[in-house]
Amino acid sequence: MLALRLLNVVAPAYFLCISLVTFVLQLFLFLPSMREDPAAAPLFSPALLHGALFLFLSTNALGNYVLVIQNSPDDLDAGQGTSSRRAPCPPPSTHFCRVCARVTLRHDHHCFFTGNCIGSRNMRNFVLFCLYTSLACLYSMVAGVAYISAVLSISFAHPLAFLTLLPTSISQFFSGAVLGSEMFVILMLYLWFAIGLACAGFCCHQLLLILRGQTRHQVRKGVAVRARPWRKNLQEVFGKRWLLGLLVPMFNVGGESSKQRDK
Repeated sequence: MLALRLLNVVAPAYFLCISLVTFVLQLFLFLPSMREDPAAAPLFSPALLHGALFLFLSTNALGNYVLVIQNSPDDLDAGQGTSSRRAPCPPPSTHFCRVCARVTLRHDHHCFFTGNCIGSRNMRNFVLFCLYTSLACLYSMVAGVAYISAVLSISFAHPLAFLTLLPTSISQFFSGAVLGSEMFVILMLYLWFAIGLACAGFCCHQLLLILRGQTRHQVRKGVAVRARPWRKNLQEVFGKRWLLGLLVPMFNVGGESSKQRDK
């Protein structure tokens, strides 16, 4: 239990450190390297377009990250008092989280990177957090590849060029051909790639469960759910204003339908 609580503190700190490093590299390395093109129009310069796109992705990622932390799942004890502990047949989706030390409704899983449980109230924000974190990391990797290609005069036309970049750069770093800042960017390329793929996998898996009307807790426990149209399951999580929530971080209001399903 002590290890889990320690991980619940270290994982969010790790995510915030990676976000800070990404912002610093984008601001002081990638953007300045794109401003060196004098032929580009000021309105549609690569630096301006790159900065706007990265700002959009990072704002949505961090905005939904904050909403996941702020909007905890419904606490069964807080909502129903001590009578919930005496209930002979609690809803099948309830679960006691040992890390959070509370019983939650529509429990999906505990996310250590946010330090919070994922349930009906913050499920949409968690899915969008995974989506935009994946896009921001993969886009940062592409920008980093362009920077390394320009600085070190490396061509990535061959499919295996990215895979052989790390061992080649390590040998050149110890020989003095690659600077410390360039080696750090190369290491970040692989970290962005790994985080981007991991978050994309989490997002796709979570969307599949949402379409089925299930949670990870129900899948682990083998709890059968009532078959419903996938559109209703999707609307239950993302709401009717899903497009606005996709573009701007918003609080996921409306747990009434999920509460009714638990009854």
